[in-house]
Amino acid sequence: MRLRLGRPALVVAAAVLAATVTFSLDTPAGSVDAQSGPNRLTSAVGALFTRTPSGGIGTHFCTASVVDSPAGDLIVTAAHCMNGRSAGGVVFVPGYSHGQAPFGTWAVKRIIEDQAWMTSADPDDDFAFLIVRQEGAHGGVEKLTGGMAIGVDVPAGKTVEVFGYPDNQDGLISCANIALAFSPTQYQFNCGGFTDGTSGSPLLMNLGVPGGQATVIGVIGGYHQGGYRASVSYAAKFSANLSALYKTALGEAGGLSARTRGGQPECLASPSPRGRQPAIQLLSLLCASQP
Repeated sequence: MRLRLGRPALVVAAAVLAATVTFSLDTPAGSVDAQSGPNRLTSAVGALFTRTPSGGIGTHFCTASVVDSPAGDLIVTAAHCMNGRSAGGVVFVPGYSHGQAPFGTWAVKRIIEDQAWMTSADPDDDFAFLIVRQEGAHGGVEKLTGGMAIGVDVPAGKTVEVFGYPDNQDGLISCANIALAFSPTQYQFNCGGFTDGTSGSPLLMNLGVPGGQATVIGVIGGYHQGGYRASVSYAAKFSANLSALYKTALGEAGGLSARTRGGQPECLASPSPRGRQPAIQLLSLLCASQP
């Protein structure tokens, strides 16, 4: 358990593997790096805090990240992070580092969760979108930090980088490793240091790829709400339910916008006729088997 106690981009991956590749769940843990402060690659990741009665920052409890939306005010985290919490009692601080809030604090105005999570806490639906606003801001948070694309049904075996805010540190950590297949619906990520407070940390692909966009394919959560060992984390694979929830969140955050991005340079993207929303172009990705 890891909890203390622009424009929308959507990637739908249909994996056509050239060969069967098996990855051991005992893959060695990656090396954890402490981030000295936000930069253009990490500024969209932030810490979730409770909100004090005076509107200030209270106790840190989870991690979240900014995703593409027309209004620029949408973030994604693990649904279990919001258990027992109301929108008005949470603030998001992107780029938080050692007491500094370089992009200000953003109040959570709405929590958007999947019905399967709300009725049965299904670990495969342990994700939530939050709408955030800042009084007096000229535009959404994404205007300041940039936003992540959303990757749906991305096969395991890809190299990802994970960023999170542990409770026992006052800043961001990161680690790169392979997103393993713990189950057909869950990733496993082996990296030390991801303790309480890192629930909601994004699993990112394409970070720093020239011409690409950082793409979040899951957030720490899911099985055992992200796991009980700091060296092994889990994440629900972003699925059709996530895609539907994203569309709902886009509508509630200010309406759909007409653009997507493939976000996987190693894949050939082609338009799919299956798209039901004219504003969201679904992509069929013919992916190579390399991580």
